[in-house]
Order: sequence, then C-alpha cells, then structure tokens
Amino acid sequence: MRFDHAYVPYGGYWSTPFAKWQGSLAHLNAVPFAADVARAFLDSRSLAASAIDGVVLGMTVPQKHTLYGAPWLAALIGAEHATGTMVAQACATGARALATASSEIDATTARTVLAVTADRCSNGPHIYYPNPQGPGGTGDKEDWVMDSFGHDPWARNSMIQTAENVARAAGISREEQDRVTLVRYRQYQKALADDRAFQRRYMPLPLELKDARGKKVVAKLDGDEGVFETSAEGLAALRPVLPEGTVTFGSQTHPADGNCGMIVADRERARAMSKDPKVEVRVLSYGQARVGKGLMAMATVPAAKSALDAAGIALADVRVVKTHNPFAVNDAYFARETGLAVDSFNDYGSSLIFGHPQGPTGMRLIVETIEQLAMAGGGYGLFVGCAAGDSAAAIVVQVG
Repeated sequence: MRFDHAYVPYGGYWSTPFAKWQGSLAHLNAVPFAADVARAFLDSRSLAASAIDGVVLGMTVPQKHTLYGAPWLAALIGAEHATGTMVAQACATGARALATASSEIDATTARTVLAVTADRCSNGPHIYYPNPQGPGGTGDKEDWVMDSFGHDPWARNSMIQTAENVARAAGISREEQDRVTLVRYRQYQKALADDRAFQRRYMPLPLELKDARGKKVVAKLDGDEGVFETSAEGLAALRPVLPEGTVTFGSQTHPADGNCGMIVADRERARAMSKDPKVEVRVLSYGQARVGKGLMAMATVPAAKSALDAAGIALADVRVVKTHNPFAVNDAYFARETGLAVDSFNDYGSSLIFGHPQGPTGMRLIVETIEQLAMAGGGYGLFVGCAAGDSAAAIVVQVG
C-alpha cells in the first residue's frame, strides 16, 4: 500500500515512557490517560484541537468505556466535532493505525488526522462469555492478556513457543540470542546519554501521573520503567523459560503500559504544524505478511519487502531500520535473511529492552525512526514488527 499525500509534521508526535506492567501506570484507564497526554502535547505546540478532522485510536486491551473508542478520545482532547475508528491488530496496531490515518488523508477530504495508540497490559480484563448450552448453563471465561500470550487458537501455541520454533528451524542458538540482547541493551544506553537527550526529542519528561480519577498528581515518571540491567554474565546465568528451550526472560521483552500519538496531514498543513518546516516527513508505504503456523518471527522479512516494494525502494536505500523484537530470535533471524549486521539496526533502543505495551510499541519505534533520520540529515526509514497470528507489518517513511 503506497501513500501519495500523507505527511507527518516534524515533531508532531509523542510517546510516553513505557512502564512495566503492574507498575506506575497500572491504575490509569488507557484512554483518558492518552487524552491527557495528547491535550498537553497539543497545548505545548500551540496546536488547536479544532484543526483535527478525525481520530484513529489503536488499542488491543479493552478498557472500561472503550465501546465509545475514538469519538470518546476526540471529545476528551477538545475535538468534540471529530469522529474516527478504533484499530486492533495485536502488535501491528501501531503500524496499522498510522496506515489508517494516512489512508484517510489520501482517500478522503480529511486534512489532519490524529492517530493515538494506547494500551494497558496491567490489570487486563477478566471476561465471562455466557453460554446457556454449556454444562449446567456454565459459560466460558478468558483472561484477556494472559490467555492471549499463552494460546493462539489457530496455531495452538504460546507466543514464546513461536520464538522457539523459529530458533529451531533457523538454527539460532541460545548464545546468539544472548549476544543480540546485549547489543540491543547497549544501543538503548545511547538514548539515555546526556540526560536522555534522544528520548527528550519526543518524550514528555518528567511525566506527571494523576490518580485514577484524574484529579491529583501522585507521582512523576522520569523515563522507561522496568528496563533490566543486562550483562553477558547475567544473561548466561538465566535458565530457558520452556524445558529444553533457548529463550530466557533476558532475551524476550516484558509487557508494559503507555501511549503514543502522531499527527498525519496533507503537505500544506504538515508544514504549518511542523516545529521545523525545513524538515519534511512523508509516510510512503505500508506492507504486511503472514507465514506458517507458529513461525511469527519469520513474517517480518516478507512484510518489510512488501512495504519496500510499495515505496519503490530497496533495503540498501534505507538509512534507519527499526524492528519490534519481542524476542531476540526476531532480530537474529531478520539479520540473517536480509544480510544486515545485528548492530546496524535498532540504534537508540527497541521493544526488546524498553518493553511492549502492544498498541503503542510500533508507533514509538516509528517516532524514533523519524528522529534518527532527522539527526542524520534525512533519508528513508523502515519499521517492521511481528504480530500475533504469525503476521507482521511494516512502514516506510522518508525524511528530507
């Protein structure tokens, strides 16, 4: 899918810090919290909510009142005239939300669309499905977050089992996964240098946290919460999670909470809203793919090719590559199949290290891609990440 008229105002985006589940953000409904952050962002940039023509809300974990979705979010930020859709595509939600917003610009009269991704893995809903024909009228139940991590109803395996399947099929050892993890941890440290100078380019820090009623400030978040100190010795000492497996708690990501947002507009409005009109950001294309049962990490390669083909470029033309890597296996496989060196992509951080709130994960990585390109003087950027259902999604952007 190629976009012809979708632009992002430079600086027209944010990401909160990501907080480990059952951590500092666990008490906040993800939608009002995202609205608070969005409203503060718009105010800080002197951008009027009245200029927003529509909203795309990307989220994967239901919260109270989310039947009302994007229109509720729009009203909370002061855009009571706007409506929109809610997108849920597992870990591909961030990329899909951006693609949906870009399609609105390309195919409708909308000139400015706000895409917001928000999830709270903490305190996931416990759902009861009535079944009058069940034994004794007993219904079915589901723990939305935990049961989804543990069981794909089609492939009949857990998420971690997909990583083990790819490791076995591709011959990716425990030691290789540990090496990838250590590289990713060291890359993330660059984002923390000079008082988090890189992250401050897009992250509101410190972030004030209110109580569940949204009335009283109860804490401040100074950065990502839940990042584990990582060393070669520490990784080597961990046992595999599954019997006779290769993936440890060190070589996989952790569930998290947080939100991101990005404005997508036509070229004229993007220039007017940009914090630096000389920096132009285009959303060029979206691609996706699906592979065989239980081989989720492998889907990133054909998804990336799909997006690159739609953009009319090759991987060799790309200056910055970011991946959603819930398992180190993902990047080991992607590097092998593409010929990229492991340390040539995911500079400044990735979800393997800073956590995975699902919906916002990909969008934060796209934001970081844009900022890296701006720092480097422009060029093409590729984001790709796997998602539940043995699928993956990719976005190509251009900064000039």
